Amino acid sequence: MMEELMEILRELRPDVDFETETALVDDGVLGSFDITALVNEIMDEFDVEISMADLEPENFNSAQAIYEFIQSLRD
Repeated sequence: MMEELMEILRELRPDVDFETETALVDDGVLGSFDITALVNEIMDEFDVEISMADLEPENFNSAQAIYEFIQSLRD
């Protein structure tokens, strides 16, 4: 599942090093348009529902945080 997530992230923003970046939202690397596109891709790819309440920066600040967030939605 992590590889699928990394593929989505690389397609969304090929200019970002998602392997090392840990403040994607806090540092403004991902803007609101990026987050919207990412949320839609995640919901389609992983068959999960993401609510407005889930759109917290800590859920999207790194690839690992996003991965853990998806895992929590699937459990």
